Amino acid sequence: MEWTIQILAHTPWWVYALFAYLVWRGIRALTPADVSPYQLALIPALLTGWGLYDLTRRYGLDAAALAPWLAALAVGVALGAAILHRAPLKGDRARGIVHRPADFTVLPLILIAFGIKYTFAVMAAISPEHLQEVGFRLADVGISGFFAGVFTGKFAHYMKAYLAG
Repeated sequence: MEWTIQILAHTPWWVYALFAYLVWRGIRALTPADVSPYQLALIPALLTGWGLYDLTRRYGLDAAALAPWLAALAVGVALGAAILHRAPLKGDRARGIVHRPADFTVLPLILIAFGIKYTFAVMAAISPEHLQEVGFRLADVGISGFFAGVFTGKFAHYMKAYLAG
């Protein structure tokens, strides 16, 4: 129990704020809504920014770190677009909104992505030697890129509906 308290005590305040915001957005996605493209862009932007921040902070912005992140991002984009492929989305550019149905994938995806990213951050802080392990590095950057891609792919699908409206 002591180590859990230590981990939580050393977690930056902004991680708690980000977690609360993402959970709030995930809960809001459970009901149909009219949403602006700006609002739809926030989660993909946050996860992409957080992923790139961690990537550069832990591994540097070089091809060995960026290539697997981009490859995982591409896979995630395809999956994100596929998740919404049959969703009845309606864009209304005159009102500046996309009408979207309830999305029951947002909250679980957020919780899984956040949990995994937090776990990797804790592992890297406790045992920095993991950062030198190829498997750890590939899993870390790959998972980060994948989840950023899923939400980016969903956003791209929302924007397709918006621009068609």
